[in-house]
Amino acid sequence: MLPIIAVLLCLAADITVRREASGFLISGSTQAQEVAVYVGDGDVPPVLGTFSTQANSVYFEPRFEISRTIPVRVVVKGQVFHFAAEALQLKPSTFVEQIFPTGNQLPANQLKFYIHFSAPMLNGEAWQNIQLLDQNNKPVDLAFLEIDQELWDRENRRLTILFDPGRIKRGVTPRDEIGSSLEAGKTYTLQINPAWRDENRIPLLKPCTKTFTVIAEDRAAIDPAKWSLSLPKPNTLAPLAIDFKEPLDAALALRLIRFPMKGEATLGPNESSLVFTPAKPWKQGQFEIEIDTALEDLAGNKVGRPFDVDTFDPITVRSNRGIVTRTISIR
Repeated sequence: MLPIIAVLLCLAADITVRREASGFLISGSTQAQEVAVYVGDGDVPPVLGTFSTQANSVYFEPRFEISRTIPVRVVVKGQVFHFAAEALQLKPSTFVEQIFPTGNQLPANQLKFYIHFSAPMLNGEAWQNIQLLDQNNKPVDLAFLEIDQELWDRENRRLTILFDPGRIKRGVTPRDEIGSSLEAGKTYTLQINPAWRDENRIPLLKPCTKTFTVIAEDRAAIDPAKWSLSLPKPNTLAPLAIDFKEPLDAALALRLIRFPMKGEATLGPNESSLVFTPAKPWKQGQFEIEIDTALEDLAGNKVGRPFDVDTFDPITVRSNRGIVTRTISIR
């Protein structure tokens, strides 16, 4: 770690220049108008800042912080005092905060993972640092949809990785020829390589793995009418709890389930439930919870529409993108 105060003492006649945490202290018989500070090499203008007089010295504080990785020279009465660039010593600090879904049992037609990092990551390194291993610790070939345009959020802290849909949907060539990426009854491990670099090109602090067991495929559409609700009493800040009866897509559940008032929604264990705590006490009456039909479960099944449809399966519910509601009575 760099010291808080780095000192360079230069003697020129009776003048000394010392670099401090936020500026430069020029000691000796001099005045502010006789001092100029230049950042970088070559013909550059002096940086702007403020001067203050302290006894027999002048203190210069630049308007903007000057990085210690850039050379600086201070000119006093024509004499030049050099401050060399310091090597930037960065230690790994970024790590995987969470992998969703968090449960350890996933359907054989699992659609995606979300990988959350503690700091922004570098683009273009995902596929060389992610592996899916089978229970014999061997890589599963072609498990993911490895697209060039990695699916990052705006802050480059959450990456979405998709299983190859061609190995999930029934009746398509990849699934028929090489089978599904995941097989029910088997155990797999998602492995994150610590060589993956963050935006500062520094490797991760540590590796990360997620081990899970695969259960049967889920081909059923989401039906909000089957959710169980635990309702609060009026004039309280008690939470409203929803049991989905199955794990849902974490990112979509928090965004696509909307409540009639301001408050905070948090997901329960395995993302199979949600708790909404209002910002103000509940009022007596009827309210509607809005559920966007783009909401998905772990297998990509949406509200009223399965991820894929086999022609031999009975179809009882279909819907286009829209909103469905659940009415609640607070009394």
